Amino acid sequence: MNFQADAPFVSRPRSNLIAGALALGVHIVFVLLLVFGVSWQTRHPAPVMVDLWEAPPPVTQSAAVKPSKPPAPVKAPAPVKAVPPPPPAVKTPPAVKAPPTLKAPDIALEKKKAEAERLQKLQITQAAEEKARADAAKKAQEKQLAEQKKRELLRQMEEEDLARRMADEAAASEARQVKLAEAQAKQAEAKAKQAEAAAASKRQAELAGVVGQYRDLISAKVRGNTRLPDNLTGNPQVRCLVKVLPTGEVVSVRVTQSSGNPAYDDAVVRAIEKSSPLPLPDDRAARVAFVPELSFVHRPKE
Repeated sequence: MNFQADAPFVSRPRSNLIAGALALGVHIVFVLLLVFGVSWQTRHPAPVMVDLWEAPPPVTQSAAVKPSKPPAPVKAPAPVKAVPPPPPAVKTPPAVKAPPTLKAPDIALEKKKAEAERLQKLQITQAAEEKARADAAKKAQEKQLAEQKKRELLRQMEEEDLARRMADEAAASEARQVKLAEAQAKQAEAKAKQAEAAAASKRQAELAGVVGQYRDLISAKVRGNTRLPDNLTGNPQVRCLVKVLPTGEVVSVRVTQSSGNPAYDDAVVRAIEKSSPLPLPDDRAARVAFVPELSFVHRPKE
């Protein structure tokens, strides 16, 4: 096929006619669908029932009798447009009878009553919940207080038990210390008594030795000053009570037990007086055995 670049454009009128016919057909179909769809969905309004709570006002004579007016000219009815026939009726199931409707005041009262009952139930429920919460809180608080009191009582009992045990231990320790101190005191006292007894015994022995020593000195001095009578036989004993001053000076001599030989008794008394002052110990305790009275026993052969 050969194309010529310089050939003029030739229109095709047949194609334009076909396109216009198709567009017109589409518009006609759209209009028909619109008309039939609107008419098929059209519903007649349902009947309305009205309840009159009050009677209409009576018609008075003045309102009933009025001067007649000439009737208004009746206008010719407007031409009725042709309505397309409705679509075929579809059988519907039998309608279920609706429950009898309540009147407006009854509905309001019922609503108020229902609302009041709902509010009352709500209040009762809230009060029960609040009471339950309060009871639970009270029980929890009582339980907590009981547990706290129990813990406090246990702690107090433990403290009292600890204090009692510490007091018992302190008392036992004090008793042991007292017993130990008493034992130590008794032991010390016994030792002291033993020491005192030993010291006293030693002292007595010392004093006895000193007293015996000075008795021997006194006896020797008196014997040296005694002039025995010629008729003395045997070894007679004479006892004299001599009063002596602390310085040893003889104050008086008295025979308390005679030898049976008066000459010998007198010779001993003179010898004691001649021996004044008697030798006495410097120790005061030993000097007590000689001062203020000295019981002197003399035998010529001793």
